[in-house]
This record gives sequence, structure tokens and C-alpha cells, in this order.
Amino acid sequence: MKRLDEQVAIVTGAARGIGAGIAAVLRAEGANVVLADIDGPGAQALAAELDRSGGHCLAVTTDVTVGADLNAVVATALERFGRIDILAANAGIYPHISLAELEPGEFDRLIAINLGGAVFAVQACLEPMRSAGYGRVVLTSSITGSVVGQPGYAIYGATKAAMLGFMRSAAVEVAGSGITVNSVLPGNIRTPGFDDLGPEHEQSMLAAIPVGMLGEPEDVGWAVRFLASPEARYITGQTLVIDGGQVLPESS
Repeated sequence: MKRLDEQVAIVTGAARGIGAGIAAVLRAEGANVVLADIDGPGAQALAAELDRSGGHCLAVTTDVTVGADLNAVVATALERFGRIDILAANAGIYPHISLAELEPGEFDRLIAINLGGAVFAVQACLEPMRSAGYGRVVLTSSITGSVVGQPGYAIYGATKAAMLGFMRSAAVEVAGSGITVNSVLPGNIRTPGFDDLGPEHEQSMLAAIPVGMLGEPEDVGWAVRFLASPEARYITGQTLVIDGGQVLPESS
């Protein structure tokens, strides 16, 4: 694939974890990257790390549940770089909440961040992408909810499955504008806070992964990079699982 030189990517939830991995890969491949995250200082620090020479990365403090914030990210990207080629709608939260303990406010927050944050990020990028006749949108869903289930993550899983319903209809809606909409479905990825789960938890995870190792944020980043490439022009409304084969075995 050709490098992404001169292309402009917005990555939401970019300050850490999978979002940081996506941003790192896109920048390494030549893209100018706008890191949007509610953790402004964290996004600033990563932008400085990825772009030591300056001029290719910028950070914008962004709450993806606030439409004005998403519009500001787009406006900032256009003002600085003049275009938007790629949107990696990655922002999300992963709280463990049992059904018995679920409160309406927690439900609304999960829906607003995980699903609404993706939907309205796409909406904010539509006009510049349509005007250019080109766009690559990649959503970060999950194997949880979309393929498998896990106790305590019913609502999280529901948001990730709902993203795929949105993706398919959105892909059809914008297909005539030169825009593709796809999704990555990560499995167990080593992100900040993972070590807090303890070695026993890690071993139980590893036992369920045929390749015998956890994924790294950059593994998801490379999948996003493929779907965000000009060469992926004939792929839209599709999902790519990055899980080391976790969902493959018929039984354990």
C-alpha cells in the first residue's frame, strides 16, 4: 500500500490505549493526525511524542458526547490541514456493570459515549468528506457484543453491536460520495490498566487465545490503517476481527 503522506486523520479517544495505537500507526505511515480526547493533556503529550519535529500532529480536548466539541475538532483539522481523509471513531468506555446493578444514568452514559460518540463524529466529518468526494471511516467496535458475550458487559456489548448496525446503513448511505465505512473488532488488547487485573486473569485470557498472546494497540492500528487506505476503496460496511483467533474454537 502507498503511504498516507499528506492525508489527514482524526482519531477520537486517541490519548491512550487502542486510540493511541491507531494514531501512532497512522502517523508512522505519513498521515497528519488530529488526536481528539477528553484527556487533553494526555492527547497533547502523545502528539508531542508522535511528532517531535512539529507540524504533523495536534491535540484537541474533546468530549464526544458534545456536538460542539466534535464540530470544533473538524473545524480545527480543516483550519490546520485543509482536509479530512480519515476518521477513526474509537472513543469508548468499558465499565463492568451487572444487570442487577445497572442504573439509568450509567446506561445513558454508555450509549452516549460508545454509540453516540461514533455516530456524531461521523456526522461531523460528512460535509468535508463529501465535498472532497473521498473518505475513510473506521469504527472501533469489539468482539464483545458483536460476536461473543461476557457477564457484566451486557450494555457495553449492546453499544458495540449497535455500532455495526449503524455502520452498515451508513455505508450504504454515503457510498455514492466516495466514502467507505468499516469497523474493527478487537479482542483482548493490552491497554493501560490491564496489569491491574492480575496475572491469573491474564493467564485465563491467554488460554482462550489460540495464538497464545495478547494483542497490542498497534495491532488494531494496522488493521485501521488498511481499511483507511485508498487501496481499500472496494470494501465498505465490513468488519475485521483482531483477536488472535479467540472466537474460532468450537469449544474450550
